[in-house]
Amino acid sequence: MIESEPTRESGILPEPAMPFALAAIPLLVLIGLLVMNFLLFADATGGANQIALLLSAAVAGLLARAFGFSFSDSIAGITHSIQAALPAILILLVIGALSATWMLSGIVPAMIYYGLMILDPAYFLVAAVVISAVVSLATGSSWSTIATVGVALIGIADVLDISVAMSAGAIISGAYFGDKISPLSDTTNLAAAMAGTPIFTHIRHMLWTTVPSIAITLLLFAFLSPSDTAATLYVDQSSALSDALAQKFALTPWLFLVPLAVLLMVAFKINALVSLIVGTLLGGVFALIFQPDLVQEIALGQAAETSNASGSYLAQAYQALMSTMGNGFSVDSDNPALADLIRSSGMAGMLNTVWLIISAMCFGGVMEASGMLRALTGPLIAAAKSEGGLIGSTVATCCFFNVTASDQYLAIVVPGRMFRQAYSDRGLAPENLSRTLEDSATVTSVLVPWNTCGATQAVVLGVSGYAFAFYCFFNLISPLMTLLFAYTGFTIRRRR
Repeated sequence: MIESEPTRESGILPEPAMPFALAAIPLLVLIGLLVMNFLLFADATGGANQIALLLSAAVAGLLARAFGFSFSDSIAGITHSIQAALPAILILLVIGALSATWMLSGIVPAMIYYGLMILDPAYFLVAAVVISAVVSLATGSSWSTIATVGVALIGIADVLDISVAMSAGAIISGAYFGDKISPLSDTTNLAAAMAGTPIFTHIRHMLWTTVPSIAITLLLFAFLSPSDTAATLYVDQSSALSDALAQKFALTPWLFLVPLAVLLMVAFKINALVSLIVGTLLGGVFALIFQPDLVQEIALGQAAETSNASGSYLAQAYQALMSTMGNGFSVDSDNPALADLIRSSGMAGMLNTVWLIISAMCFGGVMEASGMLRALTGPLIAAAKSEGGLIGSTVATCCFFNVTASDQYLAIVVPGRMFRQAYSDRGLAPENLSRTLEDSATVTSVLVPWNTCGATQAVVLGVSGYAFAFYCFFNLISPLMTLLFAYTGFTIRRRR
């Protein structure tokens, strides 16, 4: 019998050692393209960065072919990489739908409404952190929080002659804290996906470093806060927003039954995708019960666009819910803060992130299949004699990408692909990597003035990034906290 020729896919042939200089070429090409994208495009995440990843993957594939790897090896690596990311992609799409139905049903507006009622503005900077954290946790977006509530708080600070740089730091600290621990956040899901961590496992593990970081942040702002001089104006601003919410939505504590149900499902370890789908559907049911006028308004808008009006409320409800889950939800309001804050782009809004993930998986798949990732991480891993050193290398790499690639998404996906196997080889659970990615890549992006995050928030808040970066205490403390935990071994989990 003639035996088939051994192939690299079968694991029989040894993989040739890829030289570091050769492996670095696709990465340098990627960084160069990303820098050009930042300089030439207003929003590089809308396609330019994805194309850069695909072009860099092509460069990696050609180099791998020249070094002795077949194109089949590269395609197999891409296929395996995308397959591993599919659960995360599905979760992202469902989260887009969940966010939209929770907006339409009044769940997120109720969180904001009652949050504004119970928060004490006696200490302005502390209140700015807490308010931003609550809104960001509810919406899953630090950017929309900063662009709405944050802008209002900056206005109050300016009127009261409180340092706008300090106030911007408080707003950004709270917004990024809420964003990090919100299951609705795209970066939170992205970090979990890159590390291969279930989303709720990732969030629970992240609390160990995130809670101490925000606690220290609150203490620092309590020390710096100019007492209760901002209370009156804050109450006026928050009252205007609360009144606008109450006029647009039927707000009741009963709405909190939906997030409570999702939390209970998570507590009982029900699959994350199942829990989120149930939460989405419950949001739709509660929209029909509590916000029938809004449902009818959306349905009539859809009917006007399609010239297919229906008098049946059941048909209108179907139209409204399908449109909301797919294309998102927004409100018309005389209050600009409300119109900007209460909006969701639905499943469609997640497509750019999904596109980015798939493109990153193409790049990472080729780099991994050809041994280039091992060649790049080899020196870093060899220098990291301990688990703390490995995590420290991850933090440094994430910060490097935030400075050079100028995009927090790339600072998550590229290091995530680079270090994933190294953590597994050291016997570390994947949630250690996902936590490190968030504690370094997500939060430090806003500290870099030329990064998309830093540049955007500077424009939105009207405060120089060089001025507010020093006061973003949560963002500065988070990577230091993860390094402290890494070198002490506290809460570092082993693979089971």
